[in-house]
Amino acid sequence: MAKWLNNPECLLFEIRQNIAYITLNRPEKRNALSLKLHEELVAAFMEADDRTAVRVVVLQGAGVDFCAGVDIAGGALATETDAQYDPQDYRLRDSGMEDDIWLCELSSQMRLIIHAMHKPVIAKIHGNCLAGGSDLALNCDIVIASTDARIGFPAVRAFGSPANHMWLYLVGPQWAKRMLMTGDLLTGADAARIGLVLEAYPPDELDAEVERLAQRLAVIPSDLQATHKRIVNIGLELMGWQTLQRLAAENDGRAHLSSKYTEFFDNAKKLGFKEALRLRDAPYADLTGDARADSTVTLNMKGQNPRVGERA
Repeated sequence: MAKWLNNPECLLFEIRQNIAYITLNRPEKRNALSLKLHEELVAAFMEADDRTAVRVVVLQGAGVDFCAGVDIAGGALATETDAQYDPQDYRLRDSGMEDDIWLCELSSQMRLIIHAMHKPVIAKIHGNCLAGGSDLALNCDIVIASTDARIGFPAVRAFGSPANHMWLYLVGPQWAKRMLMTGDLLTGADAARIGLVLEAYPPDELDAEVERLAQRLAVIPSDLQATHKRIVNIGLELMGWQTLQRLAAENDGRAHLSSKYTEFFDNAKKLGFKEALRLRDAPYADLTGDARADSTVTLNMKGQNPRVGERA
């Protein structure tokens, strides 16, 4: 019987050899983040942090993607229908900017539990890791990716800005601006080269390499791991991390006032969600000459970084 997490619907939870595996389990939705999944993630992280047998957590996704983002089509953070209450009594995104900001902060705070946890969390990235999915992954203490994973925030082209912001701390101001001002994607290999993720491995080696790292971390007792994690995280807070997370969530809400945001959802209502996405991304395909609208940046840096598929 679990203390925090009981009968989850959207994720899987397993403990093996002092390692807790939390698996996003909405493969039919490409593991898009619904409110229910957010709530279960909080409970799963609490369960792992409280369990004495657990020393490290691995966060991963079922199916072809780690996480395709927030479940916008499904109304991820709108108040869900429940026979026990009237949804109109609660905040809705379209009720005004303050309510929108409140909901942005809600999703942000749910993901920031990773920062507050005492135990280390490794994100294992394969397939697409987009928008809110990248918010979730980049909050983790260590991120390991498949070389062919695609990581980025294409939602900045219409939806807003990351409600959780680790880009500046991981890659510096120029790369952060370059990626967030275009919504382009990086492969896992190139993400490792610029420091967005720690390491990248070929797809058929990813599971084994993450397992190897998790086992190494699990050797050290949790009280020591908590000390190391807390020192580094306090360093981030001294660099303004806590304030930036609040500002990021608030400005995500303000960005929803953009004409592009309204245009996207008008198109979604009239033409369907997939067509609205195509129209959103079409100008970027035209500029790059790439048939894929969410074009992936390719860096000419092969062989220059031992973090990509190699052990130093």
